[in-house]
Amino acid sequence: MMSCFLLSVWRSSLILCLGQLLRCGEARVKTEVQAGPLYRVLGSPLYITCSVSGFRSENTDKHFEFRMTKPSNPNFEIQIISSNDDTFGYSSHQRRVRKNEIALKRLSPNSARFEIQHLLKDDEGEYECTAVNLEGAYDGEYSAKTVVKVIEDSLSVSSSASTPLSLNEGEALTLTCLASSSTSQHTHLSVAWYLHKDGQEDTQPIISLNRDFTLSPGQGFERRYQAGLIRLDKWGEATYNLQIAKVEPSDQGRIYCQAQEWIQDPDGSWYIIIQKNAEEMTLTVKATEVVDPSSPSLAVEISAQPAALQEGQELILSCDINTQDVEKRFFSVAWLKGSVELARIGPTGVLTVAPVYSVRQKNGELRAARSGNRNYRLILKPVRTEDQGEYICTVWPQERGQDDAFIEGEAKHSSPQRVSISATENRLSIKMQQAVNVAEGGGLHLSCKVDGVQGQLSVTWQHKSARMASFTDIISISQEGVTEIAEEFMSRKVRVMRPATDNFTLELDKVTLSDSGVYQCAVSDRKPNGKTHSQTQTTTVTVISIENRLSVKMQQAGNVAEGGGLHLSCKVDGVQGQLSVTWEQKSASMASFTKIISINEEGVTEIAEEFRSRKVSVMRPTTDNFTLELDEVTLSDSGVYQCAVSERKPNGKTHNQAQTTTVTVTSIENRLSIKMQQAGNVTEGGGLHLSCKVDGVQGQLSVTWQLKSTRMASFTEIISISQEGVTEIAEEFVSRKVRVMRPATDNFTLELDEVTLSDSGVYQCAVSERKPNSKTHSQAQTTTVTVISIENRLSVKMQQAVNVAEGGGLHLSCKVDGVQGQLSVTWQHKSTPMASFTDIISINEEGVTEIAEEFVSRTVRVMRPTTHNFTLELDEVTLSDSGVYQCAVSERKPNGKTHNQTQTTTVTVISIDMLMGVSLISRKSRVTVGEKLELMCRVRGPRMPVTVTWSVQREAKTPDTILTLSPNGTISWSADQNHYQLRVESRKTEVIYYLLVIGTSHREGGNYQCNVSVLLKNVHKELKASNQLAVIVNNPVSRLDVSPIPALTRNMNTDITIMCSIIKKTSESSLYSITWLHEENAGNKTIVSLDQNSIVTESQTDPSQRISMRRSKGPTFELTIRQARISDKGSYTCKVGEWLQDPRGEWYLLSTVSKSTVLTITEPAPNLRLDKKEQQLTAKEGEEVELNCNITSGASGSSVFYGVIWHYAAHSSSLKNASLVELDHTGLVSYPENKDIRGLQERLRLSRPTQKSFYLSIQKAHEEDSGTYWCQVDQYQLDHEAHWQLKASDSGGAIKLNVKVTENNLSIPKEEAEMNTSRNQDLTIPCNINKQSSHESKFQVTWFWQKEIETKQRPIFTVYRNSTLQDRFGENVRLKYDHPDPSQFSLTFLNPGPENSGLYFCEVEEWLPSLSRGWRKVAVEKSGHFNVSVLTEGDANADSECNTRTYIIIAIVILIVLVLVLLLLVVTMCRSKGSLGNKSGPSLWGESVPMNTSRSGDD
Repeated sequence: MMSCFLLSVWRSSLILCLGQLLRCGEARVKTEVQAGPLYRVLGSPLYITCSVSGFRSENTDKHFEFRMTKPSNPNFEIQIISSNDDTFGYSSHQRRVRKNEIALKRLSPNSARFEIQHLLKDDEGEYECTAVNLEGAYDGEYSAKTVVKVIEDSLSVSSSASTPLSLNEGEALTLTCLASSSTSQHTHLSVAWYLHKDGQEDTQPIISLNRDFTLSPGQGFERRYQAGLIRLDKWGEATYNLQIAKVEPSDQGRIYCQAQEWIQDPDGSWYIIIQKNAEEMTLTVKATEVVDPSSPSLAVEISAQPAALQEGQELILSCDINTQDVEKRFFSVAWLKGSVELARIGPTGVLTVAPVYSVRQKNGELRAARSGNRNYRLILKPVRTEDQGEYICTVWPQERGQDDAFIEGEAKHSSPQRVSISATENRLSIKMQQAVNVAEGGGLHLSCKVDGVQGQLSVTWQHKSARMASFTDIISISQEGVTEIAEEFMSRKVRVMRPATDNFTLELDKVTLSDSGVYQCAVSDRKPNGKTHSQTQTTTVTVISIENRLSVKMQQAGNVAEGGGLHLSCKVDGVQGQLSVTWEQKSASMASFTKIISINEEGVTEIAEEFRSRKVSVMRPTTDNFTLELDEVTLSDSGVYQCAVSERKPNGKTHNQAQTTTVTVTSIENRLSIKMQQAGNVTEGGGLHLSCKVDGVQGQLSVTWQLKSTRMASFTEIISISQEGVTEIAEEFVSRKVRVMRPATDNFTLELDEVTLSDSGVYQCAVSERKPNSKTHSQAQTTTVTVISIENRLSVKMQQAVNVAEGGGLHLSCKVDGVQGQLSVTWQHKSTPMASFTDIISINEEGVTEIAEEFVSRTVRVMRPTTHNFTLELDEVTLSDSGVYQCAVSERKPNGKTHNQTQTTTVTVISIDMLMGVSLISRKSRVTVGEKLELMCRVRGPRMPVTVTWSVQREAKTPDTILTLSPNGTISWSADQNHYQLRVESRKTEVIYYLLVIGTSHREGGNYQCNVSVLLKNVHKELKASNQLAVIVNNPVSRLDVSPIPALTRNMNTDITIMCSIIKKTSESSLYSITWLHEENAGNKTIVSLDQNSIVTESQTDPSQRISMRRSKGPTFELTIRQARISDKGSYTCKVGEWLQDPRGEWYLLSTVSKSTVLTITEPAPNLRLDKKEQQLTAKEGEEVELNCNITSGASGSSVFYGVIWHYAAHSSSLKNASLVELDHTGLVSYPENKDIRGLQERLRLSRPTQKSFYLSIQKAHEEDSGTYWCQVDQYQLDHEAHWQLKASDSGGAIKLNVKVTENNLSIPKEEAEMNTSRNQDLTIPCNINKQSSHESKFQVTWFWQKEIETKQRPIFTVYRNSTLQDRFGENVRLKYDHPDPSQFSLTFLNPGPENSGLYFCEVEEWLPSLSRGWRKVAVEKSGHFNVSVLTEGDANADSECNTRTYIIIAIVILIVLVLVLLLLVVTMCRSKGSLGNKSGPSLWGESVPMNTSRSGDD
């Protein structure tokens, strides 16, 4: 038992020790954040909780820091916020931190929460939380990272009801909520309905559908939910219906629905990423009155929603009935405006509408229905201003009698409800995009956005070009969505679309130059009240001729190694169509290019026959980039390569461009190199392992291992391996264990087992390479091996000669083998081979280090990473640190003996000047103004902190510094930062600093240079400056051209315009200077000169401005000479200078073009001629008539003026030559006095659209205006003394005008009809109009009646054209008049009697307004006759009884006759039997009686 107890104690102790040991091996400190990625919505808050554990002081507040990196630059850390340092964050986030938009809140001593109140798209990235270590030693993880993804807000929530709702207690409520999300992430939605009661701050949930699709009722609604009175149903993907079967007064308040979008984070928890509420709906619940059952009362209330509104909106008039057992009772409900009844709902639910509102009911503007047991609704939409007033609701209880007929009870009226309706204003507004440019052959897309819509819209798109005076229609869309295309656009692809209710678009494909001009969007808004408002908006469209903008760029290919791959890139700019590319080559021995490969517009490639056996391909990585790849190039592939691009534009035109580059294939040189490790010492009897690494391999390798011992004068072969991998062992090593291995393609090893002292010596690795071109190169490398006697096994190994850059760190390793005791190591150095070693640093057997005095001020360390390895580290080496370094190892064995071994290596510190080089290059040194210039400063050598300075030298001035880039990335600008960009690209062997000049100008021309300095020991060491690179900035090629100016011949005293138009220009933003010259006395005289800013720099015009210049669209420069003189003749020259603005905003002269013309001045002869053609015009009364008088020939110019007199001769009066109106040559209008035509003169309008056209308009033409009109034109001209001279006079052809009144087109039905009716039926006599003479017609309708026994036709009812009614019947007859349609009239007899029988017909008079005689009767028509018979009930019954008696009598007579016939037959048979006795007599049957064929004499 005792032994078992001890064994148990021993096991427990062992487990405890192992647990402590495992605990010691774990990291102590651990920092944690939520696992990512965390998807959060744009604009929503972000919370990241960071906690740390494992610090010794658990209750002390820990400090946290947050950083982030963005996906666009993952290597650049951005500091955001720290709990320990207020200045920790970068400026990009400090502003948000100060505004508490970003905060770090402590949750506990060991945790904090990072918060962003409103996420931005730029906040997406990887966030790192770091716990600040204040304990000194590091043990564990002090930072943790998580990724945050910012996604768009795609949650939408809306409710079907936003207007207030009033219900009675016990009625049903149904509300709909639409909630959906279109995010690409996997999310869940939860939807809840809330009630916000008046006077309470907190909302109360009614019912909710959780994210896991479980329903939960809110507090206070559980009972009704369990009883099935409250439901929340989901229909489809996005519809959530709330149903409350019986509302209670406690349900009153504001109800809304809320949607939450949930996402599951990687840790499995669910998080609300966005939450939205729909619009609130106000619910009013009216409690049921509790009344005495023995005396039930009836209360009626009316409410208007809303009570104040604008015309066109919807008005709801609710009538609520409050009484007991309302569900079991019947009512009639009527709405009245003032004393006029609008509509009534009967006890069975039948709706009757007053005649005055019947049209609105047919048009859907008036609706009425029973919406609940207690509620009746009347809806007017759209309301009109005349609907304003007081409304009441009247209710009649209805009781069913024993015959199921309803008995009407006492009426109950509600209190009046006032409704105010205001007229709507015209809020219609239109927006269109500004001036649009579209390429010829492309598509035009215009958008027209309409705001302030109050009715139904129709839109017409119109166009007006430069040669058109007015707009012409293109396409239109009506209020019903019907489109109509104008005739001239029928053959074009034109569409009008309505992508949204307030947006209309015009799409016109394949535009031409003639499609340029002004486009107008004309919108018409027809409001519900019938009013129409219109608005227009225009924009200018310029169709740009398709020019060849195609350009091709290729990179400089340079040299390609023989056997390598060729990669060429061809970039295409200014693409306007479809591209095809052909790659071609021309070598030195070829005269022209030969095809390699091509790719067409569809992407199909075709390889030339001679290249089909080779690896060649063409790629299109982007739409504007094409690449050629050719593998295993040979020397014959050198030459010029061409990229030929063909572009097919939309208009069918084809443009071609090509670009070339030179490729040189270089022969393969010997790059073979060999490296061997320093073997050091090998213990006698042990194994020798040597490695030989080969670099720069270009062919097949064979290797031979050789040995030269101290007793041998030359190398002897040990073993070899051929190119095929066959090994061959030398004869004297056949009996030894020797192997050659090739563990990698560039590595060969020698293994020799059981070495002896004679194996000491120099070992050589001889490598032979046979290249693809059959050339052979050889290289060899040696190493020394010492076989140590088995007594002293101590051996030391160091790496071979070491090169280190100036300012870098030196790291030497000393590996000790065969250790049998305790070691101490001393590192020593000597600068020259003849000098002696001096100590640097040592480490003794106990691990204590000692630094030599001269190295105390330097950073030097000796480390022992493993028991048999010692390292020396010396930072920031200088040139004086070059030399031999020795590792001296001393071993003290357990027996007290000491063995020493040393090993040396050579260290060379290379000057930074030798390691680093600076050069400046550019892809092109000649650029055009406005192009980009990219300069590359290449810094080769080791990675060191450098300062780069860019400078430029202009002309003979001193260099100007552009910028300086510090080692910490700070840029110091000396030039305008807006014109430069800096980019740094790090490569394997060099760092390239790019200087990009954005938009070069002439100021950017000059010699560029980059200077580099290296930071060594906080001192900048200047490297050799780069080469100077000359950049030349050229002007763009000028395309300026001026149209030729034709020779001009003009009359004296006329205005002359000489136009100088620019037909080609280099840029759309060009400015122009202009100078007009006039040749005078064999010399040119400057008339006027303007600079590019249109400022006059020189002018020799007279003060009266007779000669002036102006600029018009194009641009065109017009020189105007007013009242030309003979001295103005001669030669005129237009000199145009084109100015361009460089990217710095400075203007420079590009080129100058001149054009000349000759002006001839003549004095004209008068030749006035008017149009003599006689015209016949016919117009309707009231229309506007336009009379034209045109000059067909005659002088023109600023000195020629015309006057006109219009004459008139009436058809039916004595007026034969009356002067109506006169417009003299000075523009004065006068009306000659004549009382007979004064009325006509007041309606005349005189216009002159052109110099040679005179129009006379007669507004609202009268029938008396008929007659003959003609014009007389006089020509006047100013002489040199400024006196008016009548030069000519002529009269135009006669214009005969006939003004007619409206023709008679009245038509009504003429068919005759018969009609039988009874007293219980209403009698309706219709009177319909099939056709009318004018849409302005008014009708007077009279119904006539003629009794059956009379011939007199009596008028019984008349409705006059002013809607006045006259009942002419004069008897106690109830008539009802109805006019449901403008062309339909009817007269109804209510309960007619037999005395109302007879012939009925109607007579229609058509009246039209006459301008001269007021209202005029146009036509009278009578309808066909209605023969009406009205029967009384007694007459009908008497007829029925008479018919019944007649039928009975006939039946009795027939029955008596049948009985008599039967009796006669019986008597006859009996009599026959008695007379014949037993003799057989004749039978009644035919076959028993023989036929008597002969007649007797009696017959």
